[in-house]
Amino acid sequence: MSSERPIVDIGPVAHGGHCVARLDGQVVFVRHALPGERARIEITERSKRFLRADAVEILEAAEDRVTPPCRYAGTCGGCDFQHVSPAGQRRLLGSVVREQLQRLAGIDRAVEVEAVSPDDLGWRTRVSYAVDDEGRAGLRRHRSHEVVPVDRCLIAHPDAPEVPSVRWGQGPVEAVVSSAGERVVVTDDVVPEGLGPLDGIVGVDGRVRGGDGSVTEFVGERSFRVSGSGFWQVHPRAAATLVDAVMAGADVRAGDRILDLYAGAGLFSAFLADAAGPTGEVVSVEGARGGHEDARENLAGRTNVTTMRASVEKALAARRLGIAADVVVLDPPRAGAKAAVAPIAGLGPRRIVYVACDPAALARDLASFGRLGYELVALRAFALFPMTHHVECVAVLAPVRP
Repeated sequence: MSSERPIVDIGPVAHGGHCVARLDGQVVFVRHALPGERARIEITERSKRFLRADAVEILEAAEDRVTPPCRYAGTCGGCDFQHVSPAGQRRLLGSVVREQLQRLAGIDRAVEVEAVSPDDLGWRTRVSYAVDDEGRAGLRRHRSHEVVPVDRCLIAHPDAPEVPSVRWGQGPVEAVVSSAGERVVVTDDVVPEGLGPLDGIVGVDGRVRGGDGSVTEFVGERSFRVSGSGFWQVHPRAAATLVDAVMAGADVRAGDRILDLYAGAGLFSAFLADAAGPTGEVVSVEGARGGHEDARENLAGRTNVTTMRASVEKALAARRLGIAADVVVLDPPRAGAKAAVAPIAGLGPRRIVYVACDPAALARDLASFGRLGYELVALRAFALFPMTHHVECVAVLAPVRP
């Protein structure tokens, strides 16, 4: 390695898949490194506030370092932690969640991230590929539009359509495999020969081009129909894992009035309705047309469920969801609930269950709930995205005790 590349001591992990180091007093966010290591780095980005860099030579390795199983590790931007053992990845994720809670919400809480099998490779049931100028499918470099062609993505589920095995005219192309084994491709391109049998082809805009454009997903004995281009958790055990955590936290009682916000295809709504019973009520709210239509189909025939297509924030502001609720479940997008926090607290629920895919957004919203009289009473975190810096949390809130 060039002697012009500086050597730094690697500090703690930070949110986003990198670790923090210092170079001449300036903060450096370093990828492909681990806390406690000594590494030679290559600066990839400079700003007035900080630098970004890649570790290009490890001089002193941490115990959790392993040889990356994927030959594209460090080049493709799809994985952050190929160089870390699965147990080490979970410890890093736990440190990130804890740090975000402390810094943004003032909550000091130890966080143990739970493993969900498979906890290494072959788990991702929905993979989006970019396509380069030569028609090769791949993934983009970190913080770049450049496409890195791959012959195989190791975190992709082995039964997913092998999009990289053929040439494409344009991208993006999404490969989908359901828990029922149905295979769908989402693309605006002509599907090349050699991809194998497909159960459906869907346009990027959601228009069905082959099959019925949807897949079946099973959670226990219950089935859900999901649009091929619609939202469903990408780890094969994620839906069941999150349902268990949400239901344990919600502590639903017969006759409860429950709001399921950002409800998607109605996953949580179905189980909440069962728990609330015929005297209860579930209002399932989803703003996206496709998700709402999926929820309507999946919840059809349940007399204690109302599906609503609406922006959660607008529906709450307009009091379309009523003036009171016993339980509120919310699974907002990565940016968090933001403006929805205050009106949710205003409904006076005895339990709020918050499903979060971003610990920073979760921490900010927990701080807002705290100012409105709600405290965190339970938190679980799950490694549902092995080899990446993403982590899923389920937080349970209750009114602060007098």
